[in-house]
Amino acid sequence: MHPDQLTIPCVLMRGGTSKALFFHANDLPGPGPERDALLKRAMGTPDVLQIDGMGGSRLVTSKVAIISRSSRPDADVDYTFAQADVERDRIGYDGNCGNISSAVGPFAIDEGLIDAVEPVTTVRIYNTNTDKLLIARVQVAGGKARVMGDCAIAGVPGTGAEILMDYAGTVGAKTGRLLPTGNVVDRMTLSDGRTVEATLCDVANPCVFVAAASLGLTGSELPPEISANGALIETIGEIQSRAGEMLGLWPRWQDVKLPGLPLFVMVAPPADFTDMANAGQRAEQMDLRARLVFLGKCHDSMAGTGSMCTAAASRIPNSIVHRALGAQAAGGGELRIGHPLGVMPVRVGANVGARPEDMSFAVLGLARTARRLMSGEIYVPRDYLAQER
Repeated sequence: MHPDQLTIPCVLMRGGTSKALFFHANDLPGPGPERDALLKRAMGTPDVLQIDGMGGSRLVTSKVAIISRSSRPDADVDYTFAQADVERDRIGYDGNCGNISSAVGPFAIDEGLIDAVEPVTTVRIYNTNTDKLLIARVQVAGGKARVMGDCAIAGVPGTGAEILMDYAGTVGAKTGRLLPTGNVVDRMTLSDGRTVEATLCDVANPCVFVAAASLGLTGSELPPEISANGALIETIGEIQSRAGEMLGLWPRWQDVKLPGLPLFVMVAPPADFTDMANAGQRAEQMDLRARLVFLGKCHDSMAGTGSMCTAAASRIPNSIVHRALGAQAAGGGELRIGHPLGVMPVRVGANVGARPEDMSFAVLGLARTARRLMSGEIYVPRDYLAQER
């Protein structure tokens, strides 16, 4: 034991285009202020550099996954996702992270929480944030999750073993409905008098979709430009806050500023653009362009849950997402999303109902890769509770 610091077993994992600290639930305090304080201190929040913690100064590297064996008959493991803010003193459990979800299966297998079955182990994951079941199909060799493979995903160098994530069972993740307001398109009048059309859809995580053109944007803007535009971020935050009120997440939109949920996604039709790696992306390689914003920052690529909700909304006739589709996308079993680091293909197969809100999904998934980066103990100063006060 260290006199000044706690030592807690921990694994650092990349899942998709994000990184997180993975903990066994029984190694942490139970849900509540003590656990929140510990996790923020471990991550180094709040600090723009997170210099005194494990966070990487970006939202995509300031994440936590808490895992345990499940007592549910329909699940193998329970998984709680936590998003630590970078600049603000907060940690949230509002929704799930699709990229980090892809690392839960490999973690469970490597940690012995589930028996490894070769060549593919199916891991049933109960996400406590959304009360929904996710399915991960993980390649296995020698009793461990495979790392090497030929699956490439935009935003991650090289290739890895493919992990298939199935989100077909996550419709109504937060609100219980595909279209929480009952409308395909809602109109919002902002405080500056502008009127914006939006689609509110709830799959994997609730999202509010707006056409980039309605905000005076082309749709090809990159995260640094978007995040640095204070007036734009304020407008996006107002749209999210108003959407949250419409979803019943809070009583008054004025009381919430720059929320995590609903995720904000602006979409535009396919077009050539230059991505964050200075590579050219061609219009014919994508079905639409999308930029996702949460907690006041533009995502460096595309959130996994955001991609699932985007794919679902793309199959709803006349939705904001459906309107943005290129002609070649109509009726396909795949949606190709042009995001700041390339193009993400996601699988979608919709079952049309009598009404748009009755739509269900036979297929809703994406391929990810994940890798264990480090395992050991994390050190947390014993004064973390005092700092919380």
